[in-house]
Amino acid sequence: MTVSTTRLTPALRTAIIDAVGRDAVLDTAGAPYDRDASELRATPDMVVLPESVGQIQALMRLATEHRFPVIPRGGGTGLAGGCLALMGGVVLSVERMNRVRAIDTRNLVAEVDAGCITQTLRDAAAAANLFYPPDPAGMDRSTVGGNVATNAGGPACVKYGVTRDYVLGVEAVLPDGELLRAGVRTRKGVVGYDMAHLLCGSEGTLGVITGLTMKLIPLPAATVGMAVAFADMPSAMRAVAAVLGAGHLPSAIEFMDHRCLALVGEMLPFPVPGARPSLLIIELDGQRATIEPQLDAVAAICREQGATQVLPAPTDAERATIWGVRRQVSLRIHDYAGLYLSEDVAVPLVAIADLVAELPAFEERYGLEIFAFGHAGDGNIHLNVTSSSTDNRERAEEGVVALARRVVELGGTISGEHGIGEAKKHLVPLELSARSIALQKGIRGVFDPLGIMNPGKVFP
Repeated sequence: MTVSTTRLTPALRTAIIDAVGRDAVLDTAGAPYDRDASELRATPDMVVLPESVGQIQALMRLATEHRFPVIPRGGGTGLAGGCLALMGGVVLSVERMNRVRAIDTRNLVAEVDAGCITQTLRDAAAAANLFYPPDPAGMDRSTVGGNVATNAGGPACVKYGVTRDYVLGVEAVLPDGELLRAGVRTRKGVVGYDMAHLLCGSEGTLGVITGLTMKLIPLPAATVGMAVAFADMPSAMRAVAAVLGAGHLPSAIEFMDHRCLALVGEMLPFPVPGARPSLLIIELDGQRATIEPQLDAVAAICREQGATQVLPAPTDAERATIWGVRRQVSLRIHDYAGLYLSEDVAVPLVAIADLVAELPAFEERYGLEIFAFGHAGDGNIHLNVTSSSTDNRERAEEGVVALARRVVELGGTISGEHGIGEAKKHLVPLELSARSIALQKGIRGVFDPLGIMNPGKVFP
C-alpha cells in the first residue's frame, strides 16, 4: 500500500493558497493542530480551514497531482492520534463548515456539515422535539463528521447504539477531488454496496467527509437515574446482568472501579464501603409515569444483588450531580499519573468482571496502576493505564499489548469507540487476521492509490 510522505515546497504552499484562498490558510501550523486529546504530537506543514466543498475539492486535486498528504480533522478530541500529520502535509480542519443545514421533522432526519458540533446537532433536534442519541465524551467539542469517521459511541449505546446506527447518507470528497454522495434519506436502502457505512469508521483514510444525513428519533419525555454502590465489581456486574435479564433497557449503565472511586469518592453524597468497591450509574428514559416505577424496580434488583447504597436521581439537577462525578474521573487520573495511556477495549458483558478481576496481576507484572470505568451496558471498558514515573513507558506499553491480547482471548475488541489512528495500529494484528488486513488495505488502495489520505494510520 502506497504511503505519501511528500513535504510541501514553497511553490506548493503558494499553489495551495491560490487554490483555496488566502483566508483559508493559517500562517502558523502549531497548536492546536499539532495535537489531539492523546499525548501524541506532530506539526503539519500547513493547516487549511475551508468553508466550502469546492475548496476541499481544489485542495485534493492538488494533493493528487503533487502527492502530498492530507489529514482530515474534526474537533481534535480523539485519543488515538488519528488527526495528526505524522508524515507532514496538510491538516484539513472542517471546523468552519459547522452548520446544521436542515432538521426535517416530517422524515425525522438532519442534514449537517461535517464540522457541526455534536451538541449543536442534539440541541437543534431537541428544539424540534426530536432526539439525536449518540453522546460521545466531549460532545460539546467533537464534530459529527469526526464521530462518523471513528464511529464514536458513548453511554447511550446500550439502548440506542453507536453513531453508525444513525448514518443514512455521507457526502465526501475523494482523494482525486470528486464529490461522492453515498447512502439514502430513507430508513431502508440496499442498492449496491453500503458505501456510506464503509466511510463510517474509516478515520479519514478513504476521503474527506463534508456532509451527513443523520437519522433522528422522537425525543424521550423524561429521564431518571441513580447511583448504586457495590462492595466489589462482580456484584455490580451481576446486577447489570440481572437488570437486563429482567427486561429493563436503561439508556445508560456506567461503572467505575475502586481506583476511580479512590480519586472521586469524596464527591459522592454517601460512603462506598469495601476494599475494592464499584459504582454503577443507571439511567432510564421515556414517559415519566413508566420510568419512575421502573427505576424503583431496578433499584430493588440492585439491592438483591448486594448494593450497599442507592441514590435515586429523578431530576435533571440530581442526574447532573452524579454525571459530574463521572466526568471528573479522567481529569483526576491525568493530574494523578506521571504516565498515562488510554485504552478503550470492549468485551462481552459476562467477561467485564473477569477482566477487571485480572487487572491487579497486570499491575504487579508491569509496575502499573490501571483505572477501569466505562459502559457496563455494552462491555466497553476504558482502561487508563498509568504509572507514577514516565521512565516506565516501555514496560507500560508491554502491559498494554498483554492486556489487548487478553481482551481478544475473552472474545473482545481492542477499541470500542476511540478508533485506531496511530496509537493503536500496532495492536491490530492481535485481533484481525493477515488476510483481513490485506483485504482492508486493498479497499483503501482502491479509494486512495497514491496514499495521500491520512497516511500511516489504522494499519500497521
